[in-house]
Amino acid sequence: MIVCSCNVLSDHDVRNAVHAASDLPRNPKQVYGCLGCSAECGRCARTIKTIIDEALGACAKECCSGCPHSHAHAANDEPVQDVAVPAFALAAC
Repeated sequence: MIVCSCNVLSDHDVRNAVHAASDLPRNPKQVYGCLGCSAECGRCARTIKTIIDEALGACAKECCSGCPHSHAHAANDEPVQDVAVPAFALAAC
């Protein structure tokens, strides 16, 4: 589904950007930057934020202890789980 008509971004584009970025974008501006565009009219920002929150799940607000994305978790020298990301999504960031 197209969520941003101005930049022709789909919900899949947003999810792929969230999972492909190493710093886990948490707001629409960061997703736009990852996808190489910027907000035009801004009417999609709420929808993009909702998709980000759904894609990150428990990590949406802040990484918690034990989360594979947590800096504290990685600092404990525990293995960090890899997230499978399609190759085309990596080219976007």
